[in-house]
Amino acid sequence: MNPSYSTDIVIFGGGIAGLWLLNRLRREGYDPILFETNSIGGKQTVASQGIIHGGLKYALSGKETRASNAMAEMPSRWRRCLEGRGEVDLTDVKILSENYYMWSDGRMRSKLKNFLGSKSLAGKVYRINKAEYPEFFKLSTVAGSLYKLTDFVIDTECLVSKLISDCRDRIFAINEDSLRFFNNETNGKRSLEIKLGNKKIVLNADKFIFSAGEGNKRLIKLASLCSIDSQIRPLHMTYLSKNKLPEVYAHCVGDDFSLTPKLTVSTHKNSAGDSVWYLGGDIAETGNNRSQEEQISIARRTLKEFFPWIDFTNADWNSFLINRAEAKIENNSRPNNAVVAEEHNILVTWPTKLTLTPYLADKVLESLKFSNVNISCNANFLDEIQALLSEPEITKAYWN
Repeated sequence: MNPSYSTDIVIFGGGIAGLWLLNRLRREGYDPILFETNSIGGKQTVASQGIIHGGLKYALSGKETRASNAMAEMPSRWRRCLEGRGEVDLTDVKILSENYYMWSDGRMRSKLKNFLGSKSLAGKVYRINKAEYPEFFKLSTVAGSLYKLTDFVIDTECLVSKLISDCRDRIFAINEDSLRFFNNETNGKRSLEIKLGNKKIVLNADKFIFSAGEGNKRLIKLASLCSIDSQIRPLHMTYLSKNKLPEVYAHCVGDDFSLTPKLTVSTHKNSAGDSVWYLGGDIAETGNNRSQEEQISIARRTLKEFFPWIDFTNADWNSFLINRAEAKIENNSRPNNAVVAEEHNILVTWPTKLTLTPYLADKVLESLKFSNVNISCNANFLDEIQALLSEPEITKAYWN
């Protein structure tokens, strides 16, 4: 007979969503463990720009949207965690920039979009006089408009390190091909069989939580779930590095009718100490069918359009494709909020955006309390699992 183990919660996925859940659930008294099939912080987490935003980019039409409303309180919740006063301890996590900005290129339509966006979130967006511009924008050779947002930027590698620091003994590497879900006739729930070399173990849990991003689709299939599915939104991210590039953290709004910033720039450091400009926004969302050469060419032109006073000579350019995973909803529309879907004793979760991760945890906890999940603290279980499984590796940023 295969050895059998039981616990209250098993999380799949070692990105920020899964790691946040692991920390939050421990604080609430649960006894969770986490499985990762690749590396901690991989894919969507390592591809994130680290922006904790309050939804302004979704309100550029001048009207509040469900997305902007859902995100409006997120910066303050993250701030409390960073100060050690929130639901997850993020003290010592590095903040790359205390402010984020919105920059227009000076043409009337983009200025109008900036103005309307600011009115829709009054008190969260501030028009800046040129005398108060950050050093980078003081050098501007175009008559643009600059707004300061309540948004800020964190170092995602540092965030991952912090989230695993108190939970390292609960995070395990596992081979996806070794997993098999089945109906447990004893309790009527899904259980998990794990193949380890020549032997197998059975793992019973009150709840399995899938928070594996793009990997959720494979897990949904393995668990034979019928009512839940996922979709992907392909992105083509671009970055460039050059010694002494100035620090920039800004949404750049173009002279068109798109409600998505044409370009979103964040600044990071590579292992050599050089500045890296990381580019998202519309250029990433529309670039999935472009070759790397085409994407970089468009990125060059777009940066010159918004920042003509910067010399990009001798910069090193690169790009990569990444899929943003979301809950599948009607017409492949983008979800407005974090999503938690339930079938059997399995929760499938998508934060949708990094900034919504705390709200995702709220929804998971609400579901657990509604389902009367029994809090289990079995020290022997953890010791035995640690003897069977190893720790996964931690992902590095693309530019490292």
